[in-house]
Amino acid sequence: MLPVIYSDEFLDHKTGKYHPERPERLSAIATALKAATFADKIDWRSPTPSSEQPSLMSVLVRAHSPAYIKKLWQIASSGGGPLDGDTPVSPRSYDVALLAVSAWLDGVEAVLKSANPAFVLARPPGHHAESDAGMGFCLFSNAAIAALFALEQPGINRVAILDWDVHHGNGTQAIVETQARIAYCSLHQYPCYPGTGRATERGFHNNVLNLPVPPGSDIAVYQPLFEKQVVPFLANFQADLLIVSAGYDANAADPLASINLQPEDYALFTDYCLGITRKILFGLEGGYDFGSLSQSVVATIEHCLL
Repeated sequence: MLPVIYSDEFLDHKTGKYHPERPERLSAIATALKAATFADKIDWRSPTPSSEQPSLMSVLVRAHSPAYIKKLWQIASSGGGPLDGDTPVSPRSYDVALLAVSAWLDGVEAVLKSANPAFVLARPPGHHAESDAGMGFCLFSNAAIAALFALEQPGINRVAILDWDVHHGNGTQAIVETQARIAYCSLHQYPCYPGTGRATERGFHNNVLNLPVPPGSDIAVYQPLFEKQVVPFLANFQADLLIVSAGYDANAADPLASINLQPEDYALFTDYCLGITRKILFGLEGGYDFGSLSQSVVATIEHCLL
């Protein structure tokens, strides 16, 4: 059984009918998973309500400034509005973003308890959210928060984050690059939003590996990068937990970038990760073509169950 942490409340973060990051993303994935051949092996779990998650606020303020948290709450509580040009906030967005963080924390606990993978099917995404600013559809930096939380758990000395979203996780990197016990590795299209993620960015402890790839890249570009750089970097770090910022917008069908991966390629990425450790928390980031997004999540979970 593989835990999938999900709530219909994640659909209550309303971004507008034509916004790429809209509730239907999650609905499409959930429908595909329930129709999958392995549907009986999915353990659907509801996230802990944020008010009942004892560590939530303490770890949240380690990643984000109190001023930013208050600003986000104020926008939502006043009826919503734009956080920036790309990132709308609706009346329930603050509460939903907190619940998403709680789901990621639940995911950490599930993986550490079972020593097997789990998947957090939540929104809003997080890897662009910096300490004092949300951006790029992201409100709270879920993966970074989960990593900080994991380091507070018994027996966890090192955590690695692999970000295979097509966009560089500027927020995740900015929050964790000062942490010697967290490694961050990102493969992303460059040039592309948000313009960060150069290969020369190595972190404060040589704990960052950025692998920018040019538009038009496909599995023939990604596979040697995984084999020669990603896997050695992550394996050498010897993390006690691997967190995957699982964005699926590098698919050829995705409208927001120009990388030519196919859904089955994510099965290969998953296999590389499983070859390092089975203690993997996958958490949804981007992916805006519903068909390829759903197929890619199915491929990821299917290979975790093999």
